[in-house]
Amino acid sequence: MRIGFQGEEYSYSDQASMELYPGEEREGYGTFVAAFEALRDGEVERLVVPIENSTTGSVLPVLDRLGQDHFGENQIVAEHLVEVRHALLAHHGSSLEDLERVHSHPEALSQAEAILTHWGWESVPTHDTAGAVRLVAESGVRSDAALGPERAAAPFGLSILLRDVVDRPHNTTRFVVLAADVTEIEPDADKTTVAFTTSHTPGALALALTELGLRGANLTRIESRPTEAAWRYRMFVDLTHPPGPAGVKVLFDPVPSSLADLQFLGTYRSVLR
Repeated sequence: MRIGFQGEEYSYSDQASMELYPGEEREGYGTFVAAFEALRDGEVERLVVPIENSTTGSVLPVLDRLGQDHFGENQIVAEHLVEVRHALLAHHGSSLEDLERVHSHPEALSQAEAILTHWGWESVPTHDTAGAVRLVAESGVRSDAALGPERAAAPFGLSILLRDVVDRPHNTTRFVVLAADVTEIEPDADKTTVAFTTSHTPGALALALTELGLRGANLTRIESRPTEAAWRYRMFVDLTHPPGPAGVKVLFDPVPSSLADLQFLGTYRSVLR
């Protein structure tokens, strides 16, 4: 099986892919658009992408691409958690006092914003954490450092100046696995992600969530994102329920009258118990 992810080798997405599918061939892509297109075009059979972080919230470039017709009929088939403990990587002989700039993915920089601000280092966004490590190693600039996975230091010949460079000790990224060949709901699948809109009337969203709750849904996350129409929003909702096809049927058959444009984005086994 060929597994796709956004980023480079040694990135956190690469780590998640390796933990989920040990021994399988992995392919990194420079952008989320390229990664989603690779799944759509059959270049990969599974796509592993970050969707949420416990410090910074939703990964919006991923969320906004779920359910888009341009990227095909993809479904979430699994989720996976990776504890993220960034390390500060720099050239041998460099000290913390020598540093002026720290390169990394914008999400990683946000997860360590307080620490970086304390030291007075300039944050420089790049496309990927492992890519930032590579770029710093190739540049040879001793005043530059990268914020990224500790395991990326040795392959690129850098030293670890700091470990656990995160503002919150619980910093964890939730990844999801997307597939284009989903045919049925697994018997132990107890979590569903859906997207929907509601009428533009007072209490419409509250009514929708109440109706789902009365059917036994346990809401675990909700996020609103703009639709193709200006000032209209689509709700992305994660909810848990009794496992298997029967659990989904209880919630959505018949479809609650308060939900419009309902999209099923996947039913899978929850990793949080």
